Amino acid sequence: MTHLPALIYDLAMILLVASITTLIFKKLNQPLVLGYIIAGFLTGPHFNLFPTVSDMNNISTWAEIGVIFLLFALGLEFSFNKLKSVGKTAIIAALTEISGLILFGYLCGRILGWSLTDSIFLGGLISISSTTIVIKSFNDLKLRGQLFTEKVFGILIIQDIAGIIMMVMLSTLATASDSTPGLDLLFNVMRLLFFLILWFILGVYLIPTFFKKVYTLISDETLLIVSIGLCLGMVVLATNMGFSSALGAFIMGSLISETKMAERAEHVVKPVQDLFGAVFFVSVGMMVNPKLLVEYAFPILLVIMAVISGQIIFTSLGVLLSGQSLNTSLRCGFSLTQIGEFSFIIASLGMSLGVISDFLYPIIVAVSVITTFTTPIFINLADPACKKIKYSLPANFISWLDHYTTDTDTTSEGDTDWASFLRIYFSHLIAYVTLLTTISFLSLNYLLPYFASLLPTSYALLSTAAITLLTMAPFLRAMLENRGHHPELFSVLWFKKRANHLPLIFLVIIKISTAFFFLFLVFSKILSFQFFAAILLTFIATAIIASSDWLLG
Repeated sequence: MTHLPALIYDLAMILLVASITTLIFKKLNQPLVLGYIIAGFLTGPHFNLFPTVSDMNNISTWAEIGVIFLLFALGLEFSFNKLKSVGKTAIIAALTEISGLILFGYLCGRILGWSLTDSIFLGGLISISSTTIVIKSFNDLKLRGQLFTEKVFGILIIQDIAGIIMMVMLSTLATASDSTPGLDLLFNVMRLLFFLILWFILGVYLIPTFFKKVYTLISDETLLIVSIGLCLGMVVLATNMGFSSALGAFIMGSLISETKMAERAEHVVKPVQDLFGAVFFVSVGMMVNPKLLVEYAFPILLVIMAVISGQIIFTSLGVLLSGQSLNTSLRCGFSLTQIGEFSFIIASLGMSLGVISDFLYPIIVAVSVITTFTTPIFINLADPACKKIKYSLPANFISWLDHYTTDTDTTSEGDTDWASFLRIYFSHLIAYVTLLTTISFLSLNYLLPYFASLLPTSYALLSTAAITLLTMAPFLRAMLENRGHHPELFSVLWFKKRANHLPLIFLVIIKISTAFFFLFLVFSKILSFQFFAAILLTFIATAIIASSDWLLG
């Protein structure tokens, strides 16, 4: 009798069950990903009425390949031109939403008594909405093409980029050493810079040139082999450098997306992505343990409330700060009240690296499933909620909002001005943050130990703080300079329309908050002041530096 490997039996079972569940969910007009999760639960170790998989290690390997192809496909859909097109609304709203949800998730985790790492990554996991669920809901409700849906799609693009950054942070956290955290931080930053430089070189020179040379020789079959080979090659390189395989897959996908082969590559890779992606989502369902769901019913309910309320509050606030009307802002906020596939990927990475607890994964799956079903309900609730809010707010405040916000999409010249302003703004902000981070690192890890070996402790702390503040001061002053390094663009945007005032003020607040953080680091970490004393001294130092024009000389 011919012997078949256990993997073939397992794949036959999970794919047959998945085909039935996905057909049922398709008939019910529900997302297919839910069908895959149900199939995983039915064939997994926590459901015994049907035969279960015999070798979870093989399924885990296939699921990891599924993550690789899902991120590769995401990279193929990503392009820098698409990133440029999202506009100020998406950037400001996404930054507000992500920072707010991370804080929400962290507070929920601490309230539940979870560890610091679990709490931080709970915030990260609930801050990313599901592109698949949102697109399906908009299609079902026939809302595509409206102003607020375009803003939502832009926010989702920024969220995907944030998800990639979170994966890098997770890998860094997993490999960091408790004994030498500063040196680990420097080493990881250097590795990341090298990887980004390699990304840039490959994206600008090698990959486009290669595809241009072989364009006439590549058939669809050859393109599939070449694309997967390049993807797995970058995965191996990223893994050997200490990053996740998913990051390497995304980067190679984004490199190919900038070539003339992008559309063809996306087409030929899709069947492979669908197959392995299905195995990944089935493996997600296998992690669902009913006993854990019952045990953690209250945390699941609390996280669901945090996702829904947090997305509505912070997304709406971010869109409002970008200059959009209250109606558009609320419709954006109510549309993103779910988490999805990217959260599964980050959670599975956290599980494989051993930096998050076992119970967090099934909680995230349960929250995702429930919020998937509630998404269309909340999208339909946006308009009634807006009317109720307008009715309850003071008339003067509503009148002020109408003056400083707009319900029209600003394109052409306005977008050009904003694109130029944001490019200059973020390039300078990144440069200053890099310099200030370097100064902080050198002060804490080299300057302070050096003075401690020569001077009494109090004098060593004061000397280190003084030198650190003096070194930081010119960069902090330049960052805090009124209207920054682009006064003409700032003035043009400020006087062009009132709707630009709120986003410009928001961007100024980001710079002030960044400077505040680095000054607070000096007073709290180096001088070891108590929290409220450090806050007070930071306020004073920020005001002094912001008003010291001689530092610009």
